[in-house]
Formats: sequence, C-alpha cells, structure tokens
Amino acid sequence: MNILLKSTKIVCPENRELHLKKRDILIKKGIIEKIAASIDPPSNTKLVDLKNLHVSLGWLDTGVSFGEPGHEERETISHGLHVAGKSGFTDIVLYSSTSPVPDTSSDVVFLKERGQGKATSLYPLGTLTKNSEGNDLAELFDMKNAGAVAYYDFKQQISNPNLLKIALQYAQNFGGLVFSFPQEGSIKGIGVAHEGVVSTTLGLKGIPALAEELQIARDLFILEYTGGKLHIPTISTAESVKLIANAKKKGLDVTCSVAVHNLVFTDESLQDFDTNYKVSPPLRTQKEIKALIKGLKDGTIDYITTDHIPMDVEEKRVEFDNAADGTLGLESAFGALNPLFGVEETVALLTKGHERFGIQSPSLEEGQKACLTLFDPETEYTFGMGDILSTSKNSMFLGAPLKGKVYGIINNSHILI
Repeated sequence: MNILLKSTKIVCPENRELHLKKRDILIKKGIIEKIAASIDPPSNTKLVDLKNLHVSLGWLDTGVSFGEPGHEERETISHGLHVAGKSGFTDIVLYSSTSPVPDTSSDVVFLKERGQGKATSLYPLGTLTKNSEGNDLAELFDMKNAGAVAYYDFKQQISNPNLLKIALQYAQNFGGLVFSFPQEGSIKGIGVAHEGVVSTTLGLKGIPALAEELQIARDLFILEYTGGKLHIPTISTAESVKLIANAKKKGLDVTCSVAVHNLVFTDESLQDFDTNYKVSPPLRTQKEIKALIKGLKDGTIDYITTDHIPMDVEEKRVEFDNAADGTLGLESAFGALNPLFGVEETVALLTKGHERFGIQSPSLEEGQKACLTLFDPETEYTFGMGDILSTSKNSMFLGAPLKGKVYGIINNSHILI
C-alpha cells in the first residue's frame, strides 16, 4: 500500500532541513519514497489528511507491562501492541512481569513470536534471576541470543549485592544491560505511600525516599567496582537524581528512567484513597517532581517511560493497603508530557533510547524505513474512560486535563490510525 501524508508539520531536530517544516510525505511499501512541499497522490494510495497533523520519528517506551502469558485478562500482547501504536509508540520494551516469568530463551522466543507482524515492535526483557527469585542468574547469554534486550526482575530489588556484582561482570562478555529496581525492601517494609505529611495524616504506612536512594548508592558503588552497563528504572527522588549525576561525572555506564505519572502527580492525590494512584515507586512531593523535571532537561535522567501496568478491577477495588501497584500510562503519555515540556522537547524525550537497548534508530529521510508517529499537539481535553483503549481501566489520569492527541503510527509497513 502507498500512503501519502498531506501538509504535515515535521518535528525532527535531527534533520535541520525538515524540522518544523510543512511537507507531504509519500511512503511506498514501508519506505519513505519522497518528501516535498506538494506531492500528487499516485494511484492506489491511502491519503492521510488530518487536522493539524504533525509527524515525528517513532516513539520508544522503555517499560511496558501487558499480561500474556498468565494474565491475559489484564491485556494480551496483540491488543497491548495495538494500544501502544494508537498511543504513538512504534517500539516498546516489554517488562518481565508475566507468569511464568521469561527466564529462558524459549520464553523470550515466545514473546517475540507473539509480537510478530504488528505495527508496534516488541522488545522483551528477560529476568535477571531464575524465576525472579533473586538467588541464581537466569540464562542471560541464551536469552540475549533469543532476542532479550536487557535483564530485569520486575519491580524487585536485587537484595544480594554479590549477585549484582556477578551479573554486571558476566554480562560484560556480551554487552548485556542489567536493570536494578531502586528500592531497598527492608526499609520499604510494608509501606504503601511516600513517607511524609500526607501518609502520616492518612494513616498509611510510609516508604521513605531513603529506600530508593540507599539502593541506588549501593548499586552505583558496585558498578564502579565491576564496570558493565546498568539501567535504573523509574527513579522518583531528588537525591536519586544527584547520585546518578555524580556517577555519570565519574564516567560510569549508567542510565535511568522516570515514569510519566511521577512527573505529574504528587502524594496529595491519595487523599481519597483512590487505588489507581498506588504505584511503585510511590507518588512523592512537588519538590521531587521539580528535581525530576530538571534532571530530564539537563540529561541526568535519560528516558521517560509510561510504566504502563494494566491491573484487573478486582486487584484495585480493595483497601488501599491491599491493592496492587500500577497504573495505565500509554494512552495518556503524550497529553501529559506535552504541557510540561512543549512539543519539541517531548518528542525528543520520547524518541530517545534505541541504542541503549540495541534497537535500530529510525531516520526521517527519503529511502529510509517509515517509522513515524502522527499527532496533533494542540487539542486540549479531559482524559476520560472513553480515551482508555486498554482492556484494564486502572488509569490515574482519569479526569486529568491533557494537551495533545495521538493519531497513530506508521511502522513495519503498517498504518495504524
């Protein structure tokens, strides 16, 4: 199929000749055939002429959960990739949050095969340890050969420092990337909310910022000793930003991410005990948000993730202490980030990270594969239940004012709008 994008504003700082220019873009068999001020549509061409159409390179999300295998009622891989595409993401890194967890090469192959033939490309994580139990390393090398882009015991600390040391040393043999979740479990204890005025007032057990910062400090000391590649997902405190900034100044190979919701909401949102606001790491304070945004702007924080985690209503419609952690994030991501950073910086943040995960970076040039996100950055609206495309509905963004609507993507010779 031929596709012609009409009068689209290109947001692509990497291409100075086209950045912020209005152009027609002709795509043939998944390849960008021509970019020009005006193109007459050839025969058998799908014309895309949408209100205030903007286009950028495809977006990458470095942390997404679905459910399959084991929790298909939350979200299947097929439908989850459809949601990701409609939310603007051409590539997603899939968390190792399934049941059973992907700790062998055959598990990784299954995930890759389930993601084949979709507009959005799926890149799975394998677990770091067998069964994510934190005792013995999983089949890291075999999983890499099967297509795993990194290793992560989903939302679980690596409690044994020697295990992290060995993992970082071993993974260097094949360029493996190790994730370490930033939360010290003994200090977190049975906490369910940020430790502070709000948790005390509401009578909720607190999670100190120290639980995150102590784990990060330990991990960075180990990384300095071993070398290797470390990624710290979903940081949430100001001190964490400082620790990672200092590590980068030392030349350590460390990257980190922050979840969209930790840039938007504070623990004040817990006043009504709405379990959609229960996430890990927890929502913190405005002071932390300010430091996280600053960390993104100066490059200390490398990536933004939606940290999209679908959950059944039964897992959320319980007492706050007993509710599962997690919120949806794909559908609301662009509309939440756009008011914070503006369209150019938001796009820059959402297109980062391909090289870190061994994913080929797209290019917006004639002759290159079409890997594009289509959107309107100006539409303002209140995020409602009708905006949720996921099977599960546990979004903390319900009722939030957003700016920017995503039309869809063109990728892998598919158009999804």
